[in-house]
Amino acid sequence: MARIYPFEALRYNPARVRLEDVVTQPYDKITPSLQQAYYQRSPYNLVRIILGLPELFDNATSNVYTRAAEHFQEWRKQGILFHDNEPAIYAYSQLYAVPGEASLLRERRGLIALGELAEYSEGVVFRHEKTLSKPKSDRLNLLRATQAHFGQIFMLYSDPVHTVEKLIFSSDAPPDIEVTDDYGVVHRLWKVSEPAVINLVTTAMADKKLIIADGHHRYETALNYSREHQPDGLTPRTMRGTYQAPAYPEAAVMMTFVNMDSEGLTILPTHRVIRDLANFSLENFLSRAREFFDVSEVSPARDPLEVLRSNASAGKSTFYAATAKGGYLLVAKPEKIAEALPGYSERQRKLDVAQLHSVILENLLGLSQESITNQTNLSYIRDASEALDLVRTGQAQIAFLMNPATLDQLRDVAFAGEVMPQKSTDFYPKLLSGLTIYALD
Repeated sequence: MARIYPFEALRYNPARVRLEDVVTQPYDKITPSLQQAYYQRSPYNLVRIILGLPELFDNATSNVYTRAAEHFQEWRKQGILFHDNEPAIYAYSQLYAVPGEASLLRERRGLIALGELAEYSEGVVFRHEKTLSKPKSDRLNLLRATQAHFGQIFMLYSDPVHTVEKLIFSSDAPPDIEVTDDYGVVHRLWKVSEPAVINLVTTAMADKKLIIADGHHRYETALNYSREHQPDGLTPRTMRGTYQAPAYPEAAVMMTFVNMDSEGLTILPTHRVIRDLANFSLENFLSRAREFFDVSEVSPARDPLEVLRSNASAGKSTFYAATAKGGYLLVAKPEKIAEALPGYSERQRKLDVAQLHSVILENLLGLSQESITNQTNLSYIRDASEALDLVRTGQAQIAFLMNPATLDQLRDVAFAGEVMPQKSTDFYPKLLSGLTIYALD
């Protein structure tokens, strides 16, 4: 049972700051150059809290986490951040152009609210990717220092009749927040505080199962933090005014709930680029690959992504291998793939990303799981042209372009209690951090 709650969010005061100058991409999508740009935009940019720059003499008592906590408290005292004066949920719209298809405009709609944290074993929240210990440790240190959540976990749910969207997007009022991010995405937010609407929404969400689309590390961090603060014994949920509230503040986290039956969802592929392999031989690789794939050379005049899209309709996993000597199309031989992946379920064997990691990266190229996890010889690149340029300029030996995973594949794997390899899905656009903040104190 998915329990969601309204909350009195902390928000940036538009009378004190320009919102474009202070909100950010999620912490794990902030590149070093973007981090520097955020620092320069405003002394109140959220990057100073969620991904602060280390300093020369950092130590156990003065570091990125203690500075984050100091900034957070100072901004609250100065009125840079203000509390909404009543519990609310928030309608959240993102208007965007699909990367690589500038003429294709979409709108993704969601709901920001508190979501009750649940163990995966409870069958309420489902993951689809593995997590790593290092990012979770970093996020837990930040959460302990600040006692607040600054971004939302991206959750998917199913609602074919769009009940929740109809409830929260029924008004013609202008948005409370409108901001355009670094990628041209227009983010709009409406505060929804009418008790009747909130009660209808919380009731409509009560029977939903949730899949984490983005934010696995932050979800598991919040879950660990919740365990640290759980009171002794069974604590019932409480009432805050006319609304039910979490049993204790740490028992919930901010989430953005998006209907997976809506048309506004976009999943992008994340391409793999291989570098610094000792004794790499293209001829040897292609020879070995022919055991598992039909391999054909692709004319340089053809668009690699178009080649991939046209072959995807046949229902077979397809990859484009870009090398300094040319491009090659690899079309999977299903029976050979099945033999190569005996420990995988049928659902997982059909995943392009599972075939790429297990058959190509590990078997054919000899990368260990540890080197893949640590990205020793591997880079993940969203932009296909960037991946191709790395090969052309000799900075990489081979790049594998791929089609994105489908929503149906993600749903089937997640609900079966299975997981995909790292970087299997890239939901676009990302949810902005700093639109709403959930302070636990």
